[in-house]
Amino acid sequence: MRKRKILILSITIVAVALILETCILKYVNDKNAQTTSNVLLDRVISVIDKNESSESEFVKSLKDDYIVRAKAISYIVDAKPEVEYDVDELQKIAGLMSVDEIHFIDDTGTIYSGSLPKYFGYSFDSGEQMAFFKQMLNNYDLTLCQDVTPNTAEAKEMMYAITWNESKTRMIQVGITPKRLLKELKQNQISNVVADMPVYKGMEIFVVNTTTKKIEGATNRTKIGNTLTNANASSKMQRIVLDHKKCKCISRKHGNYLVAVTMEESVNSSSNIVAILIVGIYLTLASCLLVLMLSRVLKEKYEKEKYMYTSNTDELTKCFNRRAYDSDMEQLDLNTEWAYISLDLNGLDTFNKLGYRHH
Repeated sequence: MRKRKILILSITIVAVALILETCILKYVNDKNAQTTSNVLLDRVISVIDKNESSESEFVKSLKDDYIVRAKAISYIVDAKPEVEYDVDELQKIAGLMSVDEIHFIDDTGTIYSGSLPKYFGYSFDSGEQMAFFKQMLNNYDLTLCQDVTPNTAEAKEMMYAITWNESKTRMIQVGITPKRLLKELKQNQISNVVADMPVYKGMEIFVVNTTTKKIEGATNRTKIGNTLTNANASSKMQRIVLDHKKCKCISRKHGNYLVAVTMEESVNSSSNIVAILIVGIYLTLASCLLVLMLSRVLKEKYEKEKYMYTSNTDELTKCFNRRAYDSDMEQLDLNTEWAYISLDLNGLDTFNKLGYRHH
């Protein structure tokens, strides 16, 4: 009966220990996942900010450079008025100044000359791209450079810079295909930036456009363009289902983007199961050893009690014998009151002998 109780107690202890270990592992894994995810979020946002900053600085330097080229061409034409309508000479000047197009625009906003005759007649009213420069008509001291924009005639990616000449009689516009800038912008696209981010197994990074809900950047390129609707900005770990998989997710809103880090729960579950099995085996072995040791201790205690009982008890009458009497006398406290009664029974020895024989 005692062994059974010990066994039940051991099983209970092992079960409680495994439950506690499961809870602790879950807490530790969630804490680690949150810390790791926040580190990745900070890294992604930092890279995005750095890229946007470098892009804006690069674009600004290009714009300043293109305006300088437009002014230089204006000075050349002012110094050599005969080239104003000479297409061949203007094309040479364009090559010399490393620009793709030169346009002369009058005070009504119409292209009347330049290096490419096919654009003659286009005006600031011809399309959205050219309409950007309408403000030049009201400010003769203004110089402008447009961001990379599809041009009105062919939807070709171009940057245009424009300035008034010294006498304010015409505007000089230069157009450049910013190959280096376009290459830089392509390299700095969110899809490329995020795809190159290092992540741990089972983790993914997403950059979602908050307006369209479309994934614009992901460590898994195949998911770019998909819709991610079940992730909201939250600094706390939330559970979502992604591609039919249960995931933990932490996300943060940054400008027009929602940056999210997901981690598959199955990754931690497999490692948790291994850890629980190891601890379970260890506790089971420890419990078996404990049961064995307790069994031995109880057995020794039982044998000792049995020995004490038989050594202090008369085998026939089952009464305490002289040994028990001596032991009790040794334990008497002589400083306290006590009574001692002694009896002598005649013929007890004969009775014992007869009773022993009868037994």
